[in-house]
Amino acid sequence: MQHSSIHWFRKGLRLHDNPALLAAATDCRRLHPLFILDPSGGRAGANAQQFLLDALWDLDGSLREMGSRLFVVRGCPEEVFPRLFRAWGTTRLTFEVDTEPLARRRDAAVAELAAQHGVEVIQEVSHTLYDTERVLALNDGKAPLTYKRLQSLLASLGPPEKPAPALTQEHLSGCRTPCQVSRDAEYGVPTLEELGQDPTKVGPHLYPGGETAALARLDTLMERTAWVCGFKKPETEPTSLSPSTTILSPYLKFGCLSVRTFWWQLDKVYQGREHSRPPVSLHGQLLWREFFYTAGASIPNFDRMVGNPVCLQVDWDDNPQHLHAWREGRTGYPFIDAIMTQLRTEGWIHHLARHAVACFLTRGDLWVSWEEGLKVFEELLLDADWSLNAGNWLWLSGSAFFHRYFHIYSPVAFGKKTDRDGAFIRKYLPVLKDFPTEYIYEPWKAPRAVQERAGCLVGTHYPRPIVEHGTASQRNLGRMKAARARKGTEQEAQASPSVAESRRKKPRTEQR
Repeated sequence: MQHSSIHWFRKGLRLHDNPALLAAATDCRRLHPLFILDPSGGRAGANAQQFLLDALWDLDGSLREMGSRLFVVRGCPEEVFPRLFRAWGTTRLTFEVDTEPLARRRDAAVAELAAQHGVEVIQEVSHTLYDTERVLALNDGKAPLTYKRLQSLLASLGPPEKPAPALTQEHLSGCRTPCQVSRDAEYGVPTLEELGQDPTKVGPHLYPGGETAALARLDTLMERTAWVCGFKKPETEPTSLSPSTTILSPYLKFGCLSVRTFWWQLDKVYQGREHSRPPVSLHGQLLWREFFYTAGASIPNFDRMVGNPVCLQVDWDDNPQHLHAWREGRTGYPFIDAIMTQLRTEGWIHHLARHAVACFLTRGDLWVSWEEGLKVFEELLLDADWSLNAGNWLWLSGSAFFHRYFHIYSPVAFGKKTDRDGAFIRKYLPVLKDFPTEYIYEPWKAPRAVQERAGCLVGTHYPRPIVEHGTASQRNLGRMKAARARKGTEQEAQASPSVAESRRKKPRTEQR
C-alpha cells in the first residue's frame, strides 16, 4: 500500500538519525513534513524562540533541496490534526517518542484521533540513547535515583543503538510533497515578530539553531581528539570568556543533533586512546541526560515540590523583590550578576555558573523556591530541557538526589578560583570594568575615592549586596537541616553507604 504520510516534527528537528521520518517515507506516495507551533508551548523567551526558528528554517531548506518542504501550522495539535487528516488524505502519522508527561498525554490524544480517522501511527525512539520505558521496566517501573543504579541498568541493555541513516533523495523517490509556492504564506516559517517576540531582545546570536550548525559544531569538536579524550566536566571553567564545554546542549534539546550520533562519534574518537570515563567524561554527560529523562518520565510532579515524592518539602520564602533582583542581575554580587547577565543576553551559561546562581537563589543566600528559578531558566536558556532543568534545580537546591547540602557556593570566592582578575565580570558588567582587581568581586568594600575613580558608586550605579552572604548562608543552612530532620525523603532512604556516612558527620558550611 502506498501511504499518504505526515511526519510530525516536535523535537528531533533533523534529517539524520530520524527513524520516524524514514518510516514516513517508506512505501509513501505523498509526504507532508509538519511542525505545529502550539501557542500553549511553554515559557521560552526571544533567544530560545529565535533558536527554534533558525532550526525550522534550516530543516525547511534541507527538505527543499530534496524537492520537499516543511509545513508549519499554528494551533493545538488535537485541533490541527483532524483538519489536516481530511485535507491531506492522510493514512499514516509518524513521530519521535517524547518522554515528558505532558507530551505523552498530548501524543496519546493525537494517536486516538488518528485511530478515529483510520490513520496508522508509528512512534520511534531517537531523542534518548535508550528506550526509557525499557529502562524503567528493568527497575520495576521506578526511576533509578542514583547514577550508579542507572549505569547498572544500562549495562544489562548493552551499548545504545546505532543511528539510523540520514534521509536522502533516494528515500523520497516516488514520494511527492505538494510544494506550491503560493502556499508559503499559509505554511511558511514565521518571523519572531509573528510569534509576538521583540527581535531587539535577541542577544548576539552566538549559537544559531539548526541541524547544519549542530553537525558542523560536532565535527569541529571531534577533530580536537586530545580535548575530547581528556574532557572532565568538573575541571572546565565557568568564567572562561569563550566556552570551555561543547555548547551542544541546545542542539540536543531541540533534536538538531541526535544524541546517538554524538555518542557513537565520541566512541570513534575514544577507540584506542586513553580517555576520561563517566560520570565526568562526555559519554558521562550523555548518561546524566539519560538519568534525568528517566526520572522526569516516571516521577510524578517532577517539576514542582508539592506532590513530588522525591522532593524535600521546604518552607521557602516568598520574596518577589529578591527573585527579581536575581533574575535581572541586580543582587550586588558581581559574580552572580555577571552570570545572570550572560544568561539573559546569550541564552547559555556554564554548568558550574548554573550551580552558583541556583545555590545563591535557593539554599545559599535568598531562600527562594527552586521552582521560581526553574521558570526563569525555562524562559532564558536555549537548552531549557524540561527533564534536565527540573532535575538540576531539584539537585542544586538540595531538594533531591545526592547532594552535600552544606557545600555552599560562595558568590565571591568561587569565581576567583578560575578568574582572579575578574575578566568575566568586566565583560558582562561593564559598569564595574574599571574597579581594581582587589575589589572587583566585592565593590562595596572599595573606599569611596576608588569607586569615584572607577566611575561607579555602589548604591547609585551598582546595587549594594542584597544580603550579607555569611549571615544568610548560615541561617539557611540551619533551615535546610531542620527541613531534612522533619522529613527524611525517599532518596535518602536509598542513599549509598558513602552518602549515608557523610550525613552522619556533623554538617558544616563549606564555602566553595
